[in-house]
Amino acid sequence: MRGRPAGLLLDLDGTVWDDGAAILGVPEAIERLRGAEVPLRFATNITRVPRRTIAGWLDGFGIAARPEDIFTPPLAAAAWLTEQGFERILLCLPKHTFEEFGAFTIGSADPEAVVIGDMGPTWSYDILNTAFRCLLEGAEFVALHRNRYWKTPDGFSLDAGAFVAALEYATGRKATLVGKPSQPMFEAAARSMRLELSDLAMVGDTLESDIAGAQAVGCQAILVRTGKFDTDELARSDAKPDLVVDSLAVLPDLLLD
Repeated sequence: MRGRPAGLLLDLDGTVWDDGAAILGVPEAIERLRGAEVPLRFATNITRVPRRTIAGWLDGFGIAARPEDIFTPPLAAAAWLTEQGFERILLCLPKHTFEEFGAFTIGSADPEAVVIGDMGPTWSYDILNTAFRCLLEGAEFVALHRNRYWKTPDGFSLDAGAFVAALEYATGRKATLVGKPSQPMFEAAARSMRLELSDLAMVGDTLESDIAGAQAVGCQAILVRTGKFDTDELARSDAKPDLVVDSLAVLPDLLLD
């Protein structure tokens, strides 16, 4: 690595937990890092639930977390939409995530922006077609992330990126990305720790959103061999992590004196 990072950004699904359980040794590792006063935040592309729910999941795994410690694409999208001056939006998200967009009027009547996230099995033709029509009429096209798939207890499943790509193809338009690997999420997390992006290392299991995304904005990147890690994908990829480790659980031994 280029040097010891002053702070850490931790991916969640596949890095902190996997298959509905904390990865062995990870809660203890996070406790050790915090005990050594290493600033850390959680940076995840989860869009199906609000941050308070994610904080509850972490608490259930024995990892203390406040919603403000968690950086998600809905949070980044709400900030970006506010900066752009938008007020009326169409959200393609589960309804319990709408709470992250309390400052907006939400609905399909003449939206100024269409926001695409992960709706899982609740996706339908009608939802996609409504989004498609609003985009054709000129609404801004916002993607919470472009992950192609994610790992579930039942196996790999389609993620929001597949639906973003479908709408891009149908409309001939390119979505504005606000989640990982875009810069706004990394910047917001760095500001919350009062650190520069170059001071941070991103720890994750996904080459595109975690590793390449972090390095593109000046962070170091640590790839874990958990979650979606694939040896063949790493060999083929242009993304080259600064460090590859078996698990987040080993980081305290590597980073702390």
